[in-house]
Order: sequence, then C-alpha cells, then structure tokens
Amino acid sequence: MKVLWFIPTHGDSRYLGTSKGARAATFDYFKQVAIAADSLGYEGVLLPTGRSCEDSWILASSLIDATRRLKFLVALRPGLMQPSQTARMAATLDRLSGGRLLVNLVTGGDPDELEGDGLFLDHEARYELSAEFLTIWREVLARSHAGEGFDFDGRHLKVKGAKALYPPVSQPYPPLFFGGSSEAAHELAAQQLDTYLTWGEPPQAVAEKVADIRRRAAAHGRTLSFGIRLHVIVRETEEAAWAAAAELLSHLDDSTVAAAQKKFAQMDSVGQRRMAQLNQGRFNRDNIREGLEISPNLWAGVGLVRGGAGTALVGNPQQVAARLKEYRELGLEYFILSGYPHLEEAHRFAELVFPLLPLERQPGLPQQRALTGPFGEIVANSFVPPSNDAAVQGSARLGAS
Repeated sequence: MKVLWFIPTHGDSRYLGTSKGARAATFDYFKQVAIAADSLGYEGVLLPTGRSCEDSWILASSLIDATRRLKFLVALRPGLMQPSQTARMAATLDRLSGGRLLVNLVTGGDPDELEGDGLFLDHEARYELSAEFLTIWREVLARSHAGEGFDFDGRHLKVKGAKALYPPVSQPYPPLFFGGSSEAAHELAAQQLDTYLTWGEPPQAVAEKVADIRRRAAAHGRTLSFGIRLHVIVRETEEAAWAAAAELLSHLDDSTVAAAQKKFAQMDSVGQRRMAQLNQGRFNRDNIREGLEISPNLWAGVGLVRGGAGTALVGNPQQVAARLKEYRELGLEYFILSGYPHLEEAHRFAELVFPLLPLERQPGLPQQRALTGPFGEIVANSFVPPSNDAAVQGSARLGAS
C-alpha cells in the first residue's frame, strides 16, 4: 500500500462550510504539511487544481528543497496549456526533484470554471481533447530520451517537430494518474493512463469500476494500477471519531448546504454527480450518521459542501485500517488521504494507522540519479552542442593551435 497525503491549497479549517477555525493559505503552512508528510513516511502529496487553488506546479517546485523523499502528484489540465510546454514543465520538475514527480490528469467538470479559463468544450469534446493532449505529451517525453521530435495532426491539437531536449528522470515519462467516472473517462484511462483513481465510493461500486477499466485496458493490451481518494477521521475510539465528524460540521447551516448542492448539480462531471447521490443533501445536525454512513465507516458528510472527494472513513484505527485493506483486496495500491486540519491529521493518521497497514515505505534518502540530456548551452534553440568527449577534444585542438 502506498499512502499519500494532501496539500490544502484551497484553504484549511477545523470546520467545514464556515470561516470559523479557518487557516490562511500561506506558503509556510503548505511547507509545514509537506515536511510533516515527508518525515512521517507518506509516499507523496496530492496538490489540487482549479481556480479555488494556488497553482500546483509552482507550489510543487517551491517544495522540492524543503523535502527529501516526498513525491508530488501535480495536476495537468488539457486545454489550458499546450502539451509540449507542459511536457517540458514536467521534465524540469522531475529532473530538479530527482524523479519525484507524479502527474494527475484533470479534465475538469465545472463548465463555468472552464469557460472562465477559456475552454468552451462540452464533456465529450473535452475527453477528445484530453486524448490528443496525452498522445502528444507522452510521445514528446518518451522521445526526449533519444532526442527525437514528434508530429501530430488531430481534431483539436496539432504539433510539428514537438520536442523536449531535457528528458525526465522517470522513464519514459513521470507516471500518469487520472480519475473519472464516465464511459469516456474509463476508455481514456484504459488507453493512456498508468494509475486510475476513484473517489471514495462503497467497495462494491469501486470493484465494478476496477473490473470495467481492467477489461477495457486488456482490450488495448495494457494493465493499470488503481487507487482511491478519501478523507479520514480517525481517533482512538469509534465514539471519539464520530464526535470529531460531528464537530467538523458543527458550524454548517442548511443554506450553505443547499447552495453547494445546487452548484454541484450544474456540473457535467459524472464523478461529482455520483458523489452528490451518496449524500443527497441530507443534513441532520442531531444525527450526522443518519443517511450519510453509506457503507460501514464510510461517511458522505464531507460532500455536503466540498466538491470532488466527498467521503471519509470514520472510526478507530482498527476500523479504518480494516476498511482500507478491503479496498486493497479489490486491487487498489494507492491511497490518497486527507483530514481536517491537514497538518494535525497527517500526524494523527500516521501515528494511529500506519502501524496497522502493509506499507511500501521509502527508507533513507533517494540515490542521486545521473541526468541525461544536453550539456552546454543549446545553440539557436535547436542544436545540441557536441558530446563532452568531442568538446574536450575540440578544446585541446584549439589550445594546441
């Protein structure tokens, strides 16, 4: 099991749906969370994306020197930037971090947000664009190890001689993660992605997703790994855990829930629709488990006001570990977790649950890997200087003359 944590670049709080108990989204705080995750032994951290978040690429870059082993799962947004440019961004971040980049493809599910960013495509067209984007992105990086360019002429995207001169440490490119619940999303994952992520649905629903994507991937001669995105509320006793869940919603009001649910209903994301169906806007302050504990220890209360991942595992350490292991038995390998507030909960989860899980830990510092690519200044934006041996010989000849 590989457990990742979450950097709350859209803000953090002790209470959902209110400014009470809120924390400023500052670099110092993000760095505290990253250092905690690194020192506690988390595999990596997810950095979210969207107009409600600080930029994930800039923040990940800024955290390289503050961490030693931590991997950065950074969002890639097709249609907002060009694939060749983002390929070079990925190569740079992967090189500077010593191979610690993971890439999370995010197609987007909020038409208002996407139009604000200049993308006016419907759901199906966005997946067409994403498929073309990934084709270019993957080929540019895969061919960079041999210094080759790539041509592509698609419906939405076209490149000629696309190239990255500095290849990433990861070969052929940094691992690609992706989550989506529509048929188009499943097909895209099967064809081009490395790890498929689901939001926290009941085990039976997750099993059905895994089976469908495995079948589709097999038809393309491929295999994928799988993971899940969940919140966690773990305490030493079950009673204390549910009390903490109630406390998380203790300042939430009905109007905020109604406004959030109305906004979610306007999105064209199938995954967001599935999250909304799990909670159905049900909010009983006197009994937060009623109608919201949708599977043993799986609680849909977070999704009343939070978009995206809307479920949490709630319980004592043994219960939470057991539920995670159930997902593991379905074939899931990556577990991307979070909890409020994120700094304290990173420590709490690691201290209480890590000892109960079969973790794939990262002992010691990573070995320094030899970088490949051009040495010397690139000539005229295209020509790579002679190899080191040839350059040395040339210098010797000039000295002799």
